[in-house]
Amino acid sequence: MKHPLPARPTHIGVLRLSALGDVCNLVPTVRALQRQWPDARITWIIGKGEHSLLAGLSGVEFVVYDKSTGLAGMRQLWRQLADQRFDVLLHMQQALRASVLSLGLKADVRVGFDRQRAKDRQYWFTQRQIEPRPRAHVLETFMDFARLLGVEDCTLDWQLPIPDAARDEAQRLTQGAGYVLISPCANPRLRNFRNWSAEGYAAVVEHVWCQYGLKTVMTGGGSTQEREMGQRIRNLCQSVAVIDAIGGTSLKGLLALIDGAQAVIAPDSGPVHMANALNTPVVGLYATTNPDRAAPYLWREHVVNRYPDAVREYLNEDPSDVGWGRRVRHPDAMSLIHAEDVIDMLDRLLEPAANPSDLERESPDEA
Repeated sequence: MKHPLPARPTHIGVLRLSALGDVCNLVPTVRALQRQWPDARITWIIGKGEHSLLAGLSGVEFVVYDKSTGLAGMRQLWRQLADQRFDVLLHMQQALRASVLSLGLKADVRVGFDRQRAKDRQYWFTQRQIEPRPRAHVLETFMDFARLLGVEDCTLDWQLPIPDAARDEAQRLTQGAGYVLISPCANPRLRNFRNWSAEGYAAVVEHVWCQYGLKTVMTGGGSTQEREMGQRIRNLCQSVAVIDAIGGTSLKGLLALIDGAQAVIAPDSGPVHMANALNTPVVGLYATTNPDRAAPYLWREHVVNRYPDAVREYLNEDPSDVGWGRRVRHPDAMSLIHAEDVIDMLDRLLEPAANPSDLERESPDEA
């Protein structure tokens, strides 16, 4: 017999630690839960960096777990929540570390991913699983947790808070100029070949300056890889206006910059989903990951998609035969994206009619 779910939960726990793009995709699920049960208490256990992005989200109590603290940090968090019990814990992180963390939390019922979508045998740590949904977008997968609890209104809503200090930070960088934003690098980690070329970005920068008179703001973290990429782009664009903010903003400041941009261009990374959450036009660059699963949701039609080509070229497989979450881990995959592809898609977005505002409040696909 299935473990019963609460008909009217009074305290909902959400366990999702990372990453930036994923927590942005999860916010509409939280909003759906709030609409269904406006009096319910929602506690979200979240990573440190992710919290700095979402801090101030209305109606949510955050409990921050610093992943670098390991087991000691887990024990501290368990002590912090020792007096709390959730009617339902939504275990929304497919990682063994998160599953171990969940063991120290008190809950009447724990809900996790179905066996197809679960990783690291997460279903061992949960009593109920969401309904199977083959080939689902990440945002739809998160919304399936709300559906399992009985939520019917799955309208997409974010309302990410941007404090005045963050807007001031963005204003100091841009001085009121019109701009597009480029975040050229995904999170630097082993065999993460999501980054496009400096030459490609430089061609886009030149185009938006010559065609639209728009400056380009470059953003990113402070890693050596990101700073070197920014330097290469600047060296190729000496004749146009480039504002290099790589390593120079807070996450809230980045949100403010994205909110004020005419458009955002980036690979599969946090900024494309941050732009999606703010309804800022975004061109996602996808070749190593499947955009049908992980594109900025409201702007899926504006993705430059070379994933099928990369699967054929570097995996020697038919795209319809590969696993839904399969990545193309080849350093040349992103070279399948050409500057003309990105410029053409960007031109479409910079037309006034290319705005998905009517899509903003639709429910995610249920097919």
